[in-house]
Parts: sequence; structure tokens; C-alpha cells
Amino acid sequence: MDGRRLPDLGPRGEGWFAVQVILFAAIAAAGTLGPVVGGAARLVGVVLGGLLILSGGVLSLHGLLDLRENLTPFPKPMDGARLVETGAYRLVRHPIYGGLVLGACGWGLLIASPLAVLGALTLAAFFNLKSRREEVWLAEAYAGYPEYRSRTRRLIPWIY
Repeated sequence: MDGRRLPDLGPRGEGWFAVQVILFAAIAAAGTLGPVVGGAARLVGVVLGGLLILSGGVLSLHGLLDLRENLTPFPKPMDGARLVETGAYRLVRHPIYGGLVLGACGWGLLIASPLAVLGALTLAAFFNLKSRREEVWLAEAYAGYPEYRSRTRRLIPWIY
């Protein structure tokens, strides 16, 4: 979907952030339903889930630190901000979003909740749309953004 067709949801994209918070709450609440599998499958879920949470946390944290003064909770870049292409942003254009998706998937596996995994997949679809809207604003703000976009994955390093 073309990001220009997606709604702004506020002057800075505040509505996108609000939906994101609601999705996080739903994923967390899904974890209260408890595990649906046991035995070896549960152990695999715990190990894989823990690894995804750890890797997602590292990716998101690096994205936050790399942005420094350019960090905003909203998708529209701040006036006077600069385009960051180093650190985690060398791997993906939206490392914070990608890390949150990895962490949410890990959470669903760790707690063995199909609803939480479904929520994580919903979060991935949401961040895909949000990043498309955000990239319209980024291309308007930074002349070098189209070239950066052409050589860098969107959310998950080496995958997407």
C-alpha cells in the first residue's frame, strides 16, 4: 500500500501512536490467559521466545540510542531533525518498530499464548502500515531518504 494513501491521524501522527499503545496493551492482556502447550513444545517456546525478546530489546534500544535528539514518539519527524543512517539504522529503517515486533513475538511464544502471537502479528502489520506513512514524511523532510530506503530493509534485519 502506498503510504500517501494512509491517513495522517493528526498533525504529527499522534493517532498512530495511540493505536500502537492499544495494541501493546492487548498483547500484554493476552498473556494472562496462560499457556496452551506443555512439555518439549513449551520449552522450545520459552527458549525461542526469550531469544526473540532479547534480540528485539537490543534492536529497539540501539534504535532509541542512535536517534538521540531526533527521537519522537510520533511518526512525523521533528523540525530540524537529521536523517540517521548509522548504527541500527544501517540494518533497518525502523529498528524500534522491528525490535518491538520481535519482542512481542517472543512474548507470545514465551507465555505460549496463541492470542499474544496473533497480537504480535497484528502489531507487525500495523508497523508495516505506520512505517509506510512515516516514510512519506521522511522523504519530504530528507532529500537522501529515497536512496537510503532503496538500500536498507524496513523492519527486521536481513529479512524485511
